[in-house]
Amino acid sequence: MNQFEILTKYIPMLQEDRIGEWVIDQENDGSVERPIQMPFVNYSETVQHFIEDVYIFAEQHQEMELTRYREILKENGIEWGTNDMEHVDISNLNAQCVLALIMGVLRAERFSEGAIFNFFKNGAILKWLERLKNLDV
Repeated sequence: MNQFEILTKYIPMLQEDRIGEWVIDQENDGSVERPIQMPFVNYSETVQHFIEDVYIFAEQHQEMELTRYREILKENGIEWGTNDMEHVDISNLNAQCVLALIMGVLRAERFSEGAIFNFFKNGAILKWLERLKNLDV
């Protein structure tokens, strides 16, 4: 089995997937009795499994040091932010840096609801998975 297959196996599934949908509270009025729930993304099962597998991969491959994703990105001249990460030229990036991009997006979701959704919708995550597949020889 290829090293990254736990993640690259999602390429065809994600191409067909709806990824998720924003859930916006239309029912509550913001009163104390009926506070408005913050909008959130309800991710598809495929995306939820992908996220779990990224964390499993990181756990099983400590040598990749993916807990250091921010430092890894910085060492490669990439700022941990949407603009830099979305437009990065991945053609020369190694597997560790590509994985750090993916981990960076998953961690960004904690601070910015919908980060994962946006990186799927703009095609970045699929592009990164394709790069991992090409590195997996």
